[in-house]
Amino acid sequence: MSYLLALDQGTTSSRAIIFDEHGNVHATAQRETKIRTPKSGWVEQNAQEIWSSQIAVVQQAIADARLLPKDIKALGLTNQRETTVIWDKKTGEPLAPAIIWQDRRASDWCNSLIQQDLQTKINFTTGLRIDPYFSAGKLVWLLENINGLRARAEQGEVAFGTIDSWLVWNLTQGAEHVIEVSNASRTMLMNLHTQQWDDELLALFNIPKAILPKIVASDCHIANTAKGLLGAEIPITGILGDQQSALFGQSCFDIGSAKNTYGTGCFMLFNTGDQIQLSQNQLLSTLAWQCKEHTSYALEGSVFMAGAIVQWLRDGLGIIQSSQEVEQLACQVNNTDGVVLVPAFTGLGAPHWDTDARALLCGMSRGTNKAHIARAALESIAFQVADVLNAMQSDIRNPLKELRVDGGASQNDMLMQFQADLLNVPVLRPQLLESTAWGAAAMAGLTAGVFKNPSDIAASWKLEKAFEPTMSEDQRQFHLHQWNSALKRSRSDV
Repeated sequence: MSYLLALDQGTTSSRAIIFDEHGNVHATAQRETKIRTPKSGWVEQNAQEIWSSQIAVVQQAIADARLLPKDIKALGLTNQRETTVIWDKKTGEPLAPAIIWQDRRASDWCNSLIQQDLQTKINFTTGLRIDPYFSAGKLVWLLENINGLRARAEQGEVAFGTIDSWLVWNLTQGAEHVIEVSNASRTMLMNLHTQQWDDELLALFNIPKAILPKIVASDCHIANTAKGLLGAEIPITGILGDQQSALFGQSCFDIGSAKNTYGTGCFMLFNTGDQIQLSQNQLLSTLAWQCKEHTSYALEGSVFMAGAIVQWLRDGLGIIQSSQEVEQLACQVNNTDGVVLVPAFTGLGAPHWDTDARALLCGMSRGTNKAHIARAALESIAFQVADVLNAMQSDIRNPLKELRVDGGASQNDMLMQFQADLLNVPVLRPQLLESTAWGAAAMAGLTAGVFKNPSDIAASWKLEKAFEPTMSEDQRQFHLHQWNSALKRSRSDV
């Protein structure tokens, strides 16, 4: 039996999962990580806490699986993307808080680029839109606002990286400063066509090249874990940004296959094969993975608020005690009775890209109760995904035939059924919901020789439940009309 260790460093927690080659889970360990919001639109974490929580769950998972570290064939890593870390190259100490992908502090910088008519150039070069979501703006903000940082960066004393870079640096005790190519494609600094840092953009943004990590393939054997760290030197042989990892873990290897992950945010990726497809509908073109010297690309639609909406119901409104209660509460009513929630708490993502849009709860009457609000909250997730798919369908030649789903909220039957009804395509939920972690483990296993080819990995995908659309076209259009009316009112240009 071959065992594969996946490190899954997400926005709200660090996890470690040990799989066998059939995708069976042998141990899972998880620790929450704290998020700080010191100012409106700012979202931060402690980079040192990210590392300490991640190494702690690795040790716990190995112990819980009753394995020795030497029994682990390979280590795969997947991570929250775009999150930006800077640290001292000599000491390894973070020089600022980790700025999380949801952070909007670079809005003014992004607006200045848009005013310079750079949108088309940056979109063609990187596949991305100008938005504070991506790492470039966060890095520029740090260089401009952390005292003495720019001078130190220009002297080569500072390292920049996304979370994969930060974890690999620590796993190898400073021996490797790298970034995996799918993560690099989310920085707004990498040329999507060459898979290299773009010198023209670095000059334009005034970013010293000395601080950047080396870009490596998704299936690169980067190094072994440092001696003495885990009790054995485990090969690090697979890295993917979390959404690309879920696409890989869902075995969406063929052109035209797609998945949607319902996590803190919602992310739909559509495999476009070896072709970069630039969107005409404000979606992102991104690198899916680089494996066996072959590059695959994807179209992506990013929704900023999904599971985070349920957290808001729990922590902000207090109408549920735990996230698991939301479905039960929402099912106490058959519909929202006209209540619509537009969850633009941090602006609107794809395909609207309105940084300054704000959340809106409307359509309430004297008879509205917390069940209506809970149902509207869940439906808002499905509406946002429908907006992304409609944009995607306009960009692609072949219509989507099915949508594979994963992530915490995909366990919610009411949400999945409403999603199938809105999209009018079957929604397929696999038995293994750990698609993100499994994608990283599977990539590591492919590099380490556990799998001969991707079809060996695809054999582990098994259907748990299919949600078939049952809603009439009239009902669908009624729901979409209500949503679009509310959406219009939340936009900043109204």
